[in-house]
Amino acid sequence: MEVAPPGVNINVPHSARIYDYWLGGKDNFAVDRAVGEAIIKAIPAMRYMAGENRKFVHRAARDLVAKEGIRQFLDIGTGIPTRPNLHEVAQRIAPETRVVYVDNDPIVLVHARALMISTEEGRSEYISADIRQPRSILTEPLLTRTLDLTKPVGLTLIAILMLLSDEDNPWSLVDELRDAMPSGSILALTHPTADFNPAEVNQAVAAATSAGMTLVARTREAVQRFFGDWEMLEPGLVPVSAWRPDEPAENPEAAYYWAGVARKP
Repeated sequence: MEVAPPGVNINVPHSARIYDYWLGGKDNFAVDRAVGEAIIKAIPAMRYMAGENRKFVHRAARDLVAKEGIRQFLDIGTGIPTRPNLHEVAQRIAPETRVVYVDNDPIVLVHARALMISTEEGRSEYISADIRQPRSILTEPLLTRTLDLTKPVGLTLIAILMLLSDEDNPWSLVDELRDAMPSGSILALTHPTADFNPAEVNQAVAAATSAGMTLVARTREAVQRFFGDWEMLEPGLVPVSAWRPDEPAENPEAAYYWAGVARKP
């Protein structure tokens, strides 16, 4: 019999736990594995894609700290900790870096408190909140005590906006988050797309929908809208495997995500 922490419904799948399953983690339940397998059946390369998405986080964090001078991050849609975590990558370069993680799964909270240990010079904190309520995130006392919103922030939205339908108007939610960031802040995001393989992705969306989940694959144009008038950093909005890769991918479009990083003027 599966046992879950208080507040976790083991009969309802959650994106963080499905992602954990794809990455080979153990913090998931039968319902999460069932949906995860249904999506793998639709997209056989799904585990590879999840891995490529994770590698992007590492590259982006590294470059934002080393090349853009970012020393604080707001990571919304954190997921279950998978080492190295964003703060570990950042603090290897600049130990004083501060990171606030945000997610709405109680299991993420349990693991975040146990595993997301900061350097003595920096700080790593976790907020239980939902991206659908950006104001509650931005005004959370723990965030305002940890981050200085008068100085540039690295705002990371990794594979989270796909969980919002168009009716949720995710562009307005991201606009609110971007508006709260000072000049020099950076937005890094990834988003699944059907642009590279409509048949597989549409089948995966159908599998998620039949399980009661929202999963939206968006076009390049729709993903570009999330950046507003911020200045795209090179190489622009590209397949996730093609964003400043350590080694060029044989086929960048084998991972069905758009990825991009932009700076606020």
